[in-house]
Amino acid sequence: MKTHIRAVRLMGLSLLMLSIEALAEKKVVDSFEQMVTQGTASVNFRYRFEGVDQDGFDEDAEAALLRSRLTLSSAEYLGFSALLEMDDVTSIGPNDYNSTENGQTEYPVVADPEGTDLNQAWVRYRFSEGTGTVGRQRINHGNQRFVGGVAWRQNEQTYDSLRLDLAPVEGLRIDLSYVNKVHRIFGPDDGAQPAEWEGDTVLMRADYAINENHSVAAFGYRIDVEDQGGFPAGRTVNNSNDTLGVEYAGKMDWLGLKASYATQSDGGDSELDYDADYYFLEAAVNSAPVTVKAGYEVLEADNGKGFQTPLSTLHKFQGWADKFLVTPVDGIEDTYVSIGGKLGPVKMAAIYHDFQAESSSADFGTEFNFIATWPVNKMLTLQGKFASFETDDAARYTDTDRIWFTAQVKL
Repeated sequence: MKTHIRAVRLMGLSLLMLSIEALAEKKVVDSFEQMVTQGTASVNFRYRFEGVDQDGFDEDAEAALLRSRLTLSSAEYLGFSALLEMDDVTSIGPNDYNSTENGQTEYPVVADPEGTDLNQAWVRYRFSEGTGTVGRQRINHGNQRFVGGVAWRQNEQTYDSLRLDLAPVEGLRIDLSYVNKVHRIFGPDDGAQPAEWEGDTVLMRADYAINENHSVAAFGYRIDVEDQGGFPAGRTVNNSNDTLGVEYAGKMDWLGLKASYATQSDGGDSELDYDADYYFLEAAVNSAPVTVKAGYEVLEADNGKGFQTPLSTLHKFQGWADKFLVTPVDGIEDTYVSIGGKLGPVKMAAIYHDFQAESSSADFGTEFNFIATWPVNKMLTLQGKFASFETDDAARYTDTDRIWFTAQVKL
């Protein structure tokens, strides 16, 4: 009952704010009063049903959750602007799932704990060559393979950070961040996983557009996660690592290419000792209205530890069944093909993955993914999504089917 009351209150506050202030584009104003009164308010509701059928569990998971988001954004005055964003995740319907926090371990995991959380709260200063932002904020680098917000989950991952976003010359963008706290998808309260990671993390990425068809990027990440009482090192300090890498993206008429390489070693106060590489290659053939892609992604392993990306939007990669959120101790090779296009207004895509170990002869299994997204209008989007993983290594992995139905309303 408390969670339902919490959602109703947040919805009421959201609608009240919208009745007071009309939505408008952010603009530069002449006074502090106008900075506040000419700001914007918006609300976003995302209702999702997720079902999980996983071998090893007598019960299937069923989770029906509403995420209500209220965002208040100021206008810009003397280069300064601010944003405040609150999220609430509430069960509206079936509630038979392991959120990692609710203790219902008889069900498979759906990592969407209920609760109300401050998602973003920052102040930004804009100057001639970029912006500086301090506070809790969203940080997404590139395709989010190494640093992202995990926006797929109902509780987004955000960062308490001091961030500089610079554009010193044409075509070059430099993103520098110091992060002392990561607010993870498992929050707002601790459960089987820490809701927050504290530490001294530095995130650096530089993107350079060679021309309109080709770009390169370089990145360096020093992830430092502190020890946290009550949680094992594998869930805290052993996620510390140092990573350096490069990326390329280009297109030539109907052919698109992407490539990436990175090298990683243990960092901070990690108890581990390893050095591992990452590499990725993808080719896309665009023959309207269909796009076909083929890719190969490898996360190596060394000394019993696989290359890891603890701040990644992991759900985007290596299949939507989420079987490889932690890289296996013998690494992983993901070979995939996909086909996507539109049927009327509905965007659709199908993806097939084959998973193998990188440093052993293990065959992990295969996975099929399908998604259909219908943007009904500017406010309403409907989506159906499916993932089916079949294991070839039953000692380590289990057959898993996941299905999602999502309705999102933006006001």
